[in-house]
Amino acid sequence: MTKKQRAKAIIERLREAYPEADCTLEDREAWKLLVSVRLAAQCTDARVNQIVPKLYEKFPDVDALAEAAVEEIEEIVRPCGLGKSKARDISACMKMLRDEFGSQVPEDFDALLRLPGVGRKSANLIMGDVFGKPAIVTDTHCIRLVNRMGLVDGIRDPKKVEMELWKLIPPEEGSAFCHRLVYHGRDVCSARTKPNCEGCCLQDLCKKKL
Repeated sequence: MTKKQRAKAIIERLREAYPEADCTLEDREAWKLLVSVRLAAQCTDARVNQIVPKLYEKFPDVDALAEAAVEEIEEIVRPCGLGKSKARDISACMKMLRDEFGSQVPEDFDALLRLPGVGRKSANLIMGDVFGKPAIVTDTHCIRLVNRMGLVDGIRDPKKVEMELWKLIPPEEGSAFCHRLVYHGRDVCSARTKPNCEGCCLQDLCKKKL
C-alpha cells in the first residue's frame, strides 16, 4: 500500500468515525477565530471558549479591540496563559486589520501570515473554516498521528509536515481530515497515555510508529 492509498483509506475511516468533526474553538467569525486560535497556544480550546465571551462583551468588534489598551486585553485573557504576549499580538493584529484591511480579515493566505501572532497553523484554520478553501492545519495532534500512521516519516516541523501532507491529502479533504485527527488524538491515539490501539478504527492501516 502506498502512502497515498493509506491516506485515502484513513480519510474514509475517520469520516465514518467522526462524521460531525469540526473545529473545537466555537467562534466562526473570522476575526474572533483569529483571536481564539492565538489564545489557544499552550491552552485548551475549552478554556479559550470560556474566556472569549468576556473579551467580546467589552470589545465587540475589530475596531473596539484595536482601540483597547493592551493591559485591558491582558487582564481578560490572562487565564489562557502567556497573557502579555497574547494580548500584545491580539492588539497588534486588530490594529493591522483596521488600518490595512478595512477591519476585515483578508481571504489570502500570505496576507494572513503578515498579521501579528498568525502563523501557518492559524492561517490554514482561517482559510479552511472561514473561507472554505483548501487547508491543512498541522497542530500537535496532526503531527503526532500522521507520524505514527506512517503518512510522514519522523518529521516534526509543522511546515514540513504540512508540505508532505499536501502530496497525499486531496485539497478538499484537508481541513476536515485535520479536525478529525484532533478528535481521534484526544479519544483514541493519545499522547499522554498509552494509545488505545485495540479500539482504533485504523489499527489495520496504521504503521504504529509509537
